[in-house]
Formats: sequence, structure tokens, C-alpha cells
Amino acid sequence: MPELAAAQYGKDNIRVYKVHRDNNTGVQTVVEMTVCVLLQGGIETSYTEADNSVVVATDTMKNTVYIMAKEHPVTPPELFGSIVATHFIETYKHIHSAQVKVVGHRWTRMTVDGQPHPHSFFRDGAETRNVEAVATEGKGISIRSAISGLLVLKSTGSAFHHFIRNEYTSLPETYDRILSTDVDCGWTWNTFSSTKDVEDASTKFDEAWSTARDITLSTFAKDESASVQNTMYKMCDQILGAVPTVNKVDYSLPNKHYFEIGKSCGCTFPNK
Repeated sequence: MPELAAAQYGKDNIRVYKVHRDNNTGVQTVVEMTVCVLLQGGIETSYTEADNSVVVATDTMKNTVYIMAKEHPVTPPELFGSIVATHFIETYKHIHSAQVKVVGHRWTRMTVDGQPHPHSFFRDGAETRNVEAVATEGKGISIRSAISGLLVLKSTGSAFHHFIRNEYTSLPETYDRILSTDVDCGWTWNTFSSTKDVEDASTKFDEAWSTARDITLSTFAKDESASVQNTMYKMCDQILGAVPTVNKVDYSLPNKHYFEIGKSCGCTFPNK
């Protein structure tokens, strides 16, 4: 007889766009994000007995996100994610954990004739600001903030040598190479006991995002990198030192390889 080991379901790709209009100045501010909601709890019978009485419909999840976005601030995304997650575990007593993922898309205000335009924006790259907020009954709210899709490159200042070599190794050692990567950087906050605690910490989230981004870019540019591993460790160490309410930092820095054409064809191109 089969047994259900675990159960989780939800709604992904909920697109939210909110405009704030300042009637005094005529300046408008826009926020666009994609939201995912995942629920866990007493939902096993919906799988094992076709019992839909325990199911919060994904349509309800979608509309809840829209209503929450209308009634509450959507910035910082850490607060919005916490508000939505907490709503589900407080509204539906059989739901014991709610995970809300928020992907914030970049809209940068245009500068026109030397002045910031009041209501026009452009998509400034593929980088996103991501948040994962999990509200768990009796355990509080865990939040992981992140930068994703930040593409960086430097044309020198990176090396990789003295690694293990054997009959399976074809990679030559290099003391000067191009380094490029898509930065995915995440930092996990100390657990919050309630949305009120998250709200009280609201200003820290934007500050931490700016700090983590600045540290990432500065370290990437300035570090005479002996390896990607060592460079990302330095980034983690600095973020932990700068944001004391964060207890963990993680990075993914996949190499985007560039190869010198002269080395592959036997040609030489000095200073090129």
C-alpha cells in the first residue's frame, strides 16, 4: 500500500505590477514582480482520497496576492512576502507552512533632457531582486534575500593555477585570464517571530541589498582572484560582517569561459 511521503502545492507566475502616484509632485513609481505561493499542511487527503475540501484553490492564491498587493506595501519585498505567507497560515488553520517567492524586476527611471522623467522607465538588464519568505506555524518567519542574474566581467586580474593535475586534466594553468560570471548571491536573516518584527526591520532590507551588491561588485573588480572559490568566500565574509542580523550567505558564480584564439590556432596577437 503506497504512502504519501510529503505534499506541497501552489501557484507560480503570479504577475504583479503596482504604481504609486504622488499627486503633489506628479512623480510615479513602479514595482513589478513575479510571485509564487506554495502551501503545506493537512492536505494529504486531497491526494489519497480525492478530498478537495482541504484544497485552497490556486485561483484563490492568485487573487489573494493581488488583494494583498492592493492593501499592503509591496516594498521591501521581504515584508510583502512575509505578509502574504502569514495570511495563509492564519486564514486556513490546516495550512501549517506557506512559502512565498518574490522575483522583483528592474525598472530604472529614464533621464530625459538631463532630468529624471516622472513616469517613464527602462528595463535595466536581467538582474532581479529575489526573496523567499516562509511562515511556519509556531516557528516564525524565515527570509532569504537574493541578487540573481547579475552578469559581470573583468578582462584581467584573475588566475587559476596549482590545482590537481593528472591524466584526466587538459586545462592549462593560467596567471592572467578573463573572468565572467552570472552572480547569484543570497543571504538568510535571523528568524523573525512575526510580521510586526519584519515590518520593524523594513529599512534594513534595502540597506542590506545595496550593501551586498556593492560588496559583490567591489570585490569582484578589486580582488586579484586566485580562484572563483576564494573570491566568493571574501564576498561572503564581508557581507556577514556588514549585516550582523544575517546568519548565512551563499553564492553561485558559474564561470563563463573565454579562450584566447591565439592559443588555439598557434597564432600570436600581442596586446590583443
